[in-house]
Amino acid sequence: MSAPTAAARTIVVTGVAHRGQVGEAVAEAFARQGDLVCVVARSADDANARSADLAARGHRALAFACDLADPAATSALAHAVASATGRIDALVNLAGGFAMSGPVADSDPATAAHLHRINVDTALLATRAFLPALRQSQGAVVYVASAAALPGARVRNVSAYAMAKTSVLVLMRAVAQEERAHGVRANAIAPAAIRTAANAESMPDDTRYVEREDVAAAVVWLCSPEAAAVTGQVVELSP
Repeated sequence: MSAPTAAARTIVVTGVAHRGQVGEAVAEAFARQGDLVCVVARSADDANARSADLAARGHRALAFACDLADPAATSALAHAVASATGRIDALVNLAGGFAMSGPVADSDPATAAHLHRINVDTALLATRAFLPALRQSQGAVVYVASAAALPGARVRNVSAYAMAKTSVLVLMRAVAQEERAHGVRANAIAPAAIRTAANAESMPDDTRYVEREDVAAAVVWLCSPEAAAVTGQVVELSP
């Protein structure tokens, strides 16, 4: 695929691995409005498959594989995307994951470390790597937190996940405050449980879900010119 024209937008979406998950819906929403979507997954097979899905529907997409918890690999990713596209207008940090950690007294520190790595380290390293390009375009960064990170949330047995997503919100606020002078905006969404293929299989039948399409709509809006004055904000998404 040739590089986009100067007027086209390039959107980097991390964590786009499997069908039926949030990343697929977010990538599709950007692609439908004509953006070039750079699909990032840890596995090259997954990235290529999701990029091919978009291309089969007539959309523009490029695939990139990266372990976003690896600083050197993430820096190389940012250079590769910039070289392939010439411009980066938004970074959507969807990479992450959930796990129950159980009561704090009985919890395994390895679970907390893993959740921090896949939720916080990935977002931090991706942001750090892509900020130079985002400053040039005066672009946007979107983070995915969770309702579990909001004041008054029920965090029993999920403290490790809630702590990781709270750290994501702190990262967002820091970037919003530090980068506004460079024209870069940073915001976060904080959804309740999302109706994904994985959640539908594992959660109780009476679970109330936020729809994937609603998540995608919020992310697209936060990256749009209509949200040019919005930064440092957390958008709560409820069923």
